[in-house]
Amino acid sequence: MTGPTRAAPLTASSPTSTPTAPAPTAALIIIGDEILTGKFADQNSPWLIDRCRTLGIELRRVVVIPDDIDLIAAEVSACSAAWDWVFTTGGVGPTHDDVTMAGVAQALGVPLERRAELVSVLKKKMGDKLNNDALRMAEVPVGSVLWPNDDVFFPQVVARNVVIFPGVPKLLHLKFNAVAHRFGGVPAHSLRLVTTRPESQIAAGLRTAQQRWPNVHIGSYPRFDVRPWTVIVILDGRDIDCLAACRDCLAEQLAGSLVQDPA
Repeated sequence: MTGPTRAAPLTASSPTSTPTAPAPTAALIIIGDEILTGKFADQNSPWLIDRCRTLGIELRRVVVIPDDIDLIAAEVSACSAAWDWVFTTGGVGPTHDDVTMAGVAQALGVPLERRAELVSVLKKKMGDKLNNDALRMAEVPVGSVLWPNDDVFFPQVVARNVVIFPGVPKLLHLKFNAVAHRFGGVPAHSLRLVTTRPESQIAAGLRTAQQRWPNVHIGSYPRFDVRPWTVIVILDGRDIDCLAACRDCLAEQLAGSLVQDPA
């Protein structure tokens, strides 16, 4: 790590400051006994967290729950009422433990129905291999909307504000990216400062800055795997002028302790 450095200025390509509408909010519900029992590592949460940040969606909750209809219903009901979007992954296949659709239907107070258009999609894909178990994948909560999806054969099922994705990471990526433009969002900008002062010495200044610029999210993250030990201060915001002003104020407070950002 090199010696002290000044905070980097905003680039000329940074967008001008304009008032922005509130970002859409979302909850992510990972469904699957296999995640909770350690049979498979959760790959979907990290990927979706990153995509939501890129899209400007404020992710307010991430939870992993088992393949249990009542638990799914309770979680979906609470999240659907609290936030703009609910993304679920897992539990949408043809086997006995694929109960996500039933849980979502219970949460919304509607029954399941077998959709003729989904039956047609499955017949076209599976031919004479289509059986009663496979037809379970055509059963969705009453009132669901089917978003067309050219990248995969099966349309995206959306029940009110609940977007029901498969749990297989590759399929999730394809399906989410195909409909991501529908979720709106205003991407946030980030600025960083790296200081050699401990958090206890910068806490008061961070608190004051947070009160002065409430629309800038300020976080501090100690790093003990480098020498000297450092604290990375990350500022997130959608108003670039406020973000820059907050950064400049903190840079002045931390003068003499700033070091080069390793990122």
